[in-house]
Amino acid sequence: MIVLPAIDLRGGRVVRLRQGQADQETVYDDDPAAVARRWVAQGAEWLHVVNLDGALGGMAGRGRDRGAGRPDNLQRLQEICAAVPATPVQFGGGLRSLEDIERALELGAVRVVLGTVAVQQPDLVAQALSRYGAERIGVSIDVRDGQVATHGWCKASGTTASALGRAMRERGVRYAVYTDIRRDGVLCGLDVEAAAALAQAIGLRIIAAGGAATLADLRRLRLQAEAGIEGVIIGQALYCRALSLPEAIRIAT
Repeated sequence: MIVLPAIDLRGGRVVRLRQGQADQETVYDDDPAAVARRWVAQGAEWLHVVNLDGALGGMAGRGRDRGAGRPDNLQRLQEICAAVPATPVQFGGGLRSLEDIERALELGAVRVVLGTVAVQQPDLVAQALSRYGAERIGVSIDVRDGQVATHGWCKASGTTASALGRAMRERGVRYAVYTDIRRDGVLCGLDVEAAAALAQAIGLRIIAAGGAATLADLRRLRLQAEAGIEGVIIGQALYCRALSLPEAIRIAT
């Protein structure tokens, strides 16, 4: 099971949001590339990078609204990829067109994760898969109160996780990031059972996110590898030092 440290970008800085709420932000670092190097030095084999400004406003939301003169989040993505060239980067947030996807891949991302367009423009996902392949195109299934949320987790779609997952599998998707929004950033523990049940129901390789807090979470999740669990994204627990990345990787593998 792969452990992916999260690097969430807002205004060019590394931040964490509580349950995805824009007004519940904690800034952890002004140098995302340095954070990437730190996680890789501690053993990370993948990184999960999110453009929060993009998620909230599309790729036009690139981060300058959070501070005049700061590099935007796409520039930060390029810096991260250049800083750790041997480490694959998974990137999401605000990718709403083929041009957005191409740009992210050109900047160095190995895989992009599509959220809002997976719900609203499933044919665009199919086009991206045809152009770039299933190893480079994943989807994000972000759930609050039983519904998939879109537009930076701000809008309820009326679609269930299983319905979206099956629709994406039919179009050729292999990988999905599954996030329980209510658990994200609050260190309350992963919903391992829900992640495993979703993986079995939709037949996709699931990367679980939202709430990872203890090594026990990782042990329980690792036991679900045969159900279709591919990996886990850890954010808040690493930044507040509730978890050690080397220890998390040891347990996960």
